[in-house]
Amino acid sequence: MAETTAMDPQAEVFNFAQYLLDCNTGHGERLAYVDDQRALRYGELAHGVRAVAAALQAGGVRREERVFVLMHDCIDWPCAFLGAMYAGSVPVAANTLLKAEDYAYMLGKSRAQLAVVSQALLPVLLEAMALGPHELRQVVVSRAAHPLPEGCIAMEDWLVAQPVMAQCAPTHPQDSGFWLFSSGSTGRPKATVHSHANPYWTAKLYGQDVLALHAGDVCFSAAKLFFAYGLGNALTFPLNVGATTVLMAERPTPDAVFHRLQGGVGAQKPTAFYGAPTLFAAMLASPALPAAQAMALRLVSSAGEALPADIGQRFKAHFGVDIVDGIGSTEMLHIYLSNRPGQVRYGTTGWPVPGYDIALRDDAGQPVPDGETGDLFIRGPSAAMLYWGNREKTIETFQGAWTRSGDKYIRNADGSYTYSGRSDDMLKVSGVYVSPFEVESTLIAHPAVLEAAVIGVPDADGLTKTKAYVVLKPGQAVSADELKAFVKDRLAPFKYPRMIAFVAELPKTATGKIQRFKLRALSAGQA
Repeated sequence: MAETTAMDPQAEVFNFAQYLLDCNTGHGERLAYVDDQRALRYGELAHGVRAVAAALQAGGVRREERVFVLMHDCIDWPCAFLGAMYAGSVPVAANTLLKAEDYAYMLGKSRAQLAVVSQALLPVLLEAMALGPHELRQVVVSRAAHPLPEGCIAMEDWLVAQPVMAQCAPTHPQDSGFWLFSSGSTGRPKATVHSHANPYWTAKLYGQDVLALHAGDVCFSAAKLFFAYGLGNALTFPLNVGATTVLMAERPTPDAVFHRLQGGVGAQKPTAFYGAPTLFAAMLASPALPAAQAMALRLVSSAGEALPADIGQRFKAHFGVDIVDGIGSTEMLHIYLSNRPGQVRYGTTGWPVPGYDIALRDDAGQPVPDGETGDLFIRGPSAAMLYWGNREKTIETFQGAWTRSGDKYIRNADGSYTYSGRSDDMLKVSGVYVSPFEVESTLIAHPAVLEAAVIGVPDADGLTKTKAYVVLKPGQAVSADELKAFVKDRLAPFKYPRMIAFVAELPKTATGKIQRFKLRALSAGQA
């Protein structure tokens, strides 16, 4: 077979792992990754990817069979993930924050033949394996502690057994490339199947054409690699341009993030930082907030939840760098609607990413005019192929060339889009739609407020009224009446929260999204 270069995602043969290795041919000494323990150069990454592929092949894992990847962010993660793709197998990236019951479900759903797991996560994986039927034949342990249980092998021992796989599997661009599980905030997580071509398009259309990442960048993502957002930030985007990436296994607390941003790992000061609104708010409220001069940031990205304008403005005032807010999804793989470096309009999610079309539709599926709220639909080349084993949800979400996001938006006169809320979270008060996000953003602008979540609750007459759950900053105090007056001064009178409850924290998914359905259940229980 002739050597495959795999550089064209519209060719008959395209293997995404091979594509990334080809992007960095001739740059073997350039630093690809650094974590808390080791550094990995591009030449070593290529060897690691091919070694994993060879080990999978030798272990009898065939093309299109799944490989369960349950690992904290470290340099073994990209080797395992891309190695499976290189071999034509399908890596299943698993959230490291779940319980054994969740992993048992994922193992059964994916019928994974082999798992690669971090030593710290091995006990919960073994517990999951004991809960129900699975097809795992072997468990490979990253940074293993010996002795290992029967059926487990240390990753370094697994990789030395045979020579590397010299040539990638000749996959088609629309072959299954990898799975990502949705957050499952309202039920079982959905197995979202992406092709080999999909990450090419996100890297080209967003990472390269919008964010303008380049080989001189040092990237650091607080969002982990198993998230669609983190996968682009810390793997697809930087490897596409030959940049360096700092990986962090621990939870992204403000202190942990500040340590990395100031060059605390491998003396690499990130120039591109990817976070989420909750983290940015916590950073700004931290007593350890460092000066802008201690960092080297030129680009800051936000996704996961819409960014309140106040947080963006305060971040820019302190660090001198705008937060580029955008919206993406597991189904679309990465961001399709975004502000741009040098073109940021706080309070909006920006403009469509070139290569993606956006439509806002009413309940009858008809277009809505500018200034009116509609359901957001996206058309673009990175849409997932399906939800594995879930035809009903696949048909509901992937409607021909369009993907239904489940978000409500308003298109502004300048072509930018303003987030209103999740379709299931929108409120109708006095016959008019109220955006929970708009009220939350106003509450967050108060100096004492760290976070807020707004839901609708029925009053004695069965009419919907707004209720806010508020988390205050440490050491701050404010009354409910003061907050109500604060909102009344800034929004239409019918939008202010009629009830305010102060809480220590808000319920969130593993991706940091507020679980308003839990607040609704809490409120109903208090009624």
